[in-house]
Amino acid sequence: MFKQKFNKLLIGTNNKGKLREIKNLLPKSLKIHSISKFKLKSPVENGKSFKENSLIKSKYFSEKTGLTCLADDSGLEIDLLDKSPGIYSARWAGKHQNFSKAIKKVYRELNKKNKNWKNKKIKARFICALSISYLDKKIACVLGKVEGYISDKPKGKNGFGYDPIFIPLKKRKTFGEMKPSQKYKMDHRYQAFKKIKKFL
Repeated sequence: MFKQKFNKLLIGTNNKGKLREIKNLLPKSLKIHSISKFKLKSPVENGKSFKENSLIKSKYFSEKTGLTCLADDSGLEIDLLDKSPGIYSARWAGKHQNFSKAIKKVYRELNKKNKNWKNKKIKARFICALSISYLDKKIACVLGKVEGYISDKPKGKNGFGYDPIFIPLKKRKTFGEMKPSQKYKMDHRYQAFKKIKKFL
């Protein structure tokens, strides 16, 4: 068990939406660094799971900067699409991270699978793997998820990524329609943070 408490933490993401959300979840006593300050590009994510990709990032950024690093790998799994886009969620958005393009691709793929999909509840989940590494040592790696289904059209301008098309179970609104404060209390990143908090 890693006992040392640290007061500085590097957030291993180039995604501004993720950075904002992670900062909101972290203890205020931590001094947060972002990798944009170090002008680091993300490593090649060639893991086979969210956890593997999260660890690739946290170890890489920690080794490059000498700081303890928290990294996230997350994505959307859609059952009708055999759990795609899954670990390729960001790649569906292309190198410019254009998520309206990614969302159009989701709808195209759903139409190919079932023309009538809009009349059904298409089960999906957001998954988040969070890891903390110091240099090449893993301190922790956890998984959080939130179940829900796909909205028949994008709704809402809040959040980022696939938020406008994901409706969590027992809710009527997409993550894109929710206030950030409401979304942060229930989403996959929050579920993962509940598990990783004790290491911070």
